[in-house]
Amino acid sequence: MKTELIQDAELVTNYINGNESALSVLIERHKQKIYSFIYSKVYDRDVTEDVFQDTFIKVIKTLKRGKYNEEGKFLPWVMRIAHNLVIDHFRKNKRMPKFHNTGEFSIFSVLSDSTLNAEKVLIKDQVETDVRRIIEELPEDQKQVLLMRMYQDMSFKEISERTGVSINTALGRMRYALINMRKVIEQNNIVLTN
Repeated sequence: MKTELIQDAELVTNYINGNESALSVLIERHKQKIYSFIYSKVYDRDVTEDVFQDTFIKVIKTLKRGKYNEEGKFLPWVMRIAHNLVIDHFRKNKRMPKFHNTGEFSIFSVLSDSTLNAEKVLIKDQVETDVRRIIEELPEDQKQVLLMRMYQDMSFKEISERTGVSINTALGRMRYALINMRKVIEQNNIVLTN
């Protein structure tokens, strides 16, 4: 039987069921793409090797814990892990400063940065994803005010008129939205960069 004909999904299932060589086939099949992707972001062979190894350590741990959800997308899933580990590498090496809470929640300035290199694009994408996920966790009234203020650039007077609440209520909802976002960031150890 030729290993090229075995689908990734079947190899993943075989590995989960104890066939260690199935993972070797997957790694061999996709190593060039994954390695090239990592190298194109870090431009350093040693770092690329480390991130590549860390990627497959994470893949193995996730598969062994039964946390992988097969949807026929093994390679994109592995690439996403590699992508996240590249971002972690940049954060650990302080090539991108961490977001420090100075009282004013200014993460939205990161999202509007127009002078981005490839490294910053990766991190900006991750920050946008993290911020969207955090916003989704807010109560509906707070989320509504925050989206109107930050993404639709509406004044509190306009928000008040649109939502039918007083300006003070709109201000309060915005304040609580930012407080709740900070709590989620701290509880989940989310690192936002600027």
